[in-house]
Amino acid sequence: MITIRPATPEDVPAITEIYNEAIRNSNATFDTEPKTEVDRLNWLQQHDEMHPVIVAELNGDIVGWASLSRWSERAAYDTTAEVSLYVHKGARDKGIGKKLLEVLTLEGGRVGLHSLIARITEGNDKSFYLHELFGFETVGTLKEIGKKFGQYLDVRILQKIY
Repeated sequence: MITIRPATPEDVPAITEIYNEAIRNSNATFDTEPKTEVDRLNWLQQHDEMHPVIVAELNGDIVGWASLSRWSERAAYDTTAEVSLYVHKGARDKGIGKKLLEVLTLEGGRVGLHSLIARITEGNDKSFYLHELFGFETVGTLKEIGKKFGQYLDVRILQKIY
């Protein structure tokens, strides 16, 4: 059974491991250097009630995490947040990402957000499908915006308005 709950500092090692695997092996993130647990703890502590971090727990193990992060420091954007979602490579295709995104979008509505933004690298069809299930729509594409693994990549911007 999958349990979704707020992330705690004790979850930081697992969050870091899951994220670093994505950094090293995928274009799901445009970070190129692995993060330390200290970095991820600081990142977690920058989140607040309006910008939660949640984890998926399966059989006592953290198998995924998702967050809502501030879109911009400018006050006019205070009701907009960016979605991040990562699932452990050994736990994919089990509905964990779907459950995380379901809870995260419900939390966004509960805390009064108006708009959620997702930046998804072209070719990540599972992520597009998943976000569209929860009401995200494509609003544009940034062409060759990042370079990872020696290749320029397009990023599609999706948005959900409550």
